Amino acid sequence: MARDEPAGATLSTPPNPPERSAPSRSTDDTRQPAPNVPKPRMTFGQFAKNLSDWCGRARTFQLAIVAIVLWACSGPYFHFNDTWQLIINTSTTIITFLMVFLIQNTQNRDNDALHIKLDELLRVTKGAQDQLLNLENLDAHQLKALREQYAKIGELARRECSEEELIPVAITLHEDVPEQEPRQDVRP
Repeated sequence: MARDEPAGATLSTPPNPPERSAPSRSTDDTRQPAPNVPKPRMTFGQFAKNLSDWCGRARTFQLAIVAIVLWACSGPYFHFNDTWQLIINTSTTIITFLMVFLIQNTQNRDNDALHIKLDELLRVTKGAQDQLLNLENLDAHQLKALREQYAKIGELARRECSEEELIPVAITLHEDVPEQEPRQDVRP
C-alpha cells in the first residue's frame, strides 16, 4: 500500500501523484527507492571481502606505520610506562586476532573459486577422470592414497618419455620454451 492511499484502497485505484513545488524535468530520471523497500543486508562474506580489499592497500599500511610512529613518539610524554606499552600490545593483539578470521575467509573464498575452476576444466577435458571432481570432500588418508597413485603414474610417464620430450624443471624467464600443440580433446 502506498503512503498516499487510504487504508481501504484497492489495486485498481491509481495512487495519488506526489506534489512537487518545482516543475519536473524530462531529463532528470533519478528516483529515490521506495521507503519500505529494505536495503540488501551486507553478509559476512561481503564485509570480509571489502575489509580485505581495504587492508591490502598501500594507504592502510601507511596508516598503520603512522599510528606506530605516533605511539612511539608519545612514549616520552607517558614516561614509557606500562599503560603506554599495554596500549600497543592490546591493540595489535586484537587486530591480529580479527585478521586471522578475515584471512581465513579470504582463503576459503579463493580456494572455493579455484576448485570450481578446476572442476570445470576436468569436466570439459576429454579423457579426464570425472571421479576427480570434488576431491576436497575426501579425508586426508584418501587424498594421500590418490596423491601416491598419481605420483606412480607420473613416474611411469617420465620413464616412457625420451630425453628430448622432457621439459627442464628449472626454466628461467629468458629461455625459450618449446611451444606445444594445444589439446583439441574438449567434450561437446
